[in-house]
Amino acid sequence: MKKLLFLMFALVMGFSASAQTLPDVKVENQEGKVVSIREVVDGTPMIISFWSTTCKPCIMELNAINNNLPDWLEEVDMKVVAVSVDDARTVSRARAMTQGQGWDDFTCLYDKNQDLKRAMNVSLTPHTFIVDGSGNIVYSHSGYTPGSEEELFEKIKALK
Repeated sequence: MKKLLFLMFALVMGFSASAQTLPDVKVENQEGKVVSIREVVDGTPMIISFWSTTCKPCIMELNAINNNLPDWLEEVDMKVVAVSVDDARTVSRARAMTQGQGWDDFTCLYDKNQDLKRAMNVSLTPHTFIVDGSGNIVYSHSGYTPGSEEELFEKIKALK
């Protein structure tokens, strides 16, 4: 029994000690250019939020982040990456929505084939990650309730 407990402890410690990093997956940027998600890593911590045009909680979360972003940027250097998982048929709607919502301070990316979504084990949207300046995923959260954007900001501040 002690051996089993030790093995379980070692497994848990091993998983918690190794941070997951952003995968090397290609997506489209706002201009339609294919880029690697790793290209957004520039030493700045970031919120990466997976969303779709048909997901009301996704849009609510991104709007809440957008509303708070000017104040947050006064406290900490950070960025927001909004990754649309809309497919090739609806990606034009997603592009229009990012402009219509006024998400001008976001880095907007489009995962039309959902390769990044699969690589990051996203099953439901909204799914949000906190990534440190080196590209390590330090926090993951699925779903949205009003006010939970403050938790994201607290996690970002803790990285400084």
